[in-house]
Amino acid sequence: MLKGACRSAVIFSLVAIVGCASLAPETVLNPPLAASRSPVLLDDRPVVAYVLGSGAARGFAHVGVLKVLEDHGVRPDIIVGTSAGSIVGALYAGGIRGDALVQAALELERSDVADWSLPNRGVIRGRLLQKLVNDHLNGRAIEQLDIVFACVATALRNGKRTVFTRGNTGMAVRASSSFPGVFRPVVIDGQEYVDGGVVSPVPVAVARELGAEFVIAVDVSKLPERDADIDGTIQVLHQSFLIMSQAIVGAELKDADVVIRPDVREISLMAFDRRAEAMEEGEQAAQASIGEIKRLLLRRAREKSPRRWNASLPRS
Repeated sequence: MLKGACRSAVIFSLVAIVGCASLAPETVLNPPLAASRSPVLLDDRPVVAYVLGSGAARGFAHVGVLKVLEDHGVRPDIIVGTSAGSIVGALYAGGIRGDALVQAALELERSDVADWSLPNRGVIRGRLLQKLVNDHLNGRAIEQLDIVFACVATALRNGKRTVFTRGNTGMAVRASSSFPGVFRPVVIDGQEYVDGGVVSPVPVAVARELGAEFVIAVDVSKLPERDADIDGTIQVLHQSFLIMSQAIVGAELKDADVVIRPDVREISLMAFDRRAEAMEEGEQAAQASIGEIKRLLLRRAREKSPRRWNASLPRS
C-alpha cells in the first residue's frame, strides 16, 4: 500500500487534472537562464562536483552528507542539484554550511514552502519556496553564489532537460522542485517548467558538462517496493513510476566516481517531521564513504599534477 505523503502526492496529481484556470502572471526580475557556462578548469587538482538528487523530504539527507564532507575538508568546485537537491545545493553554494545548514533544515516547516491553492494544474503555487531560497541567499543570483551552481528542470512542452546557471536563484530552484500535479508549472520567459527529476533525478552528466573531473553523487531516490501490495490502480501507477525512475537513476550514476546512498527508503515524500532522521542517515552514509573519497581524490590529484605531488614526497 502507498504510505502517507506518497499516496497524497499521487492523489494531488490526479485531482490537479480537473484544474482548468490559467496560471496567474508573475513579474520576475532577473529570471533564471539556461545560459552556457565555461567549464571549470584547475591545474593542480581534479575539479570536484557534488551532485544532489531529487527526493522531496528524503532530500534532508543531503544536509547530513554535506556536513560530513565539510568536516573532513572535502570541498566542491561545482554543485549541481535536482529538486530537493537543488534547494540544499543552492544554500550550500551560497555559503550556508555546516551547523548553519543543519539549523536551517531543522527550522524548515512544510508551511514555509506550501502555499496551497485551489487545483490549477497543481495545488501548491511555489512562490513561498522561491522567496525562502532568495531570502536565505540575500537575493543573490546564481552567478553570484560562492560556488559554481546549476540546477535542473524539465521543459513541460517538449520534455527537454534545462540547466539553469544564471539569474534568479529562487525561481530556478522552484522550477527544479515543481513536482508535477502537486506544484504548479513555473513559467519562465513563456516556457513552462516542472521538476527536474522527471528527466534527470541525479544529474551527473550536467556536472561533467561543467568540467567536473571527480563527481560525488548523492542518491536519495526511492526503490521499487518489492514487498508492497500492488492490488489497485494507484499502486500499479506508483510502482511503475518507481521502476521508471530507477532506470534513469541507474543510467546517470554510471558516470559518477562515488555514489552515496543514505538509507531513507522508509521516509515518504512529505515527511518533514523525519528530517532529523534523514540527516542522520546522510551523515552515516557519508562517513562510510569518506575513506574511499579521500583515497580516490589523492590518486586523481597525483595523476593530474605528478610533478607537484612527487616534489612533496619525502626523499630517502
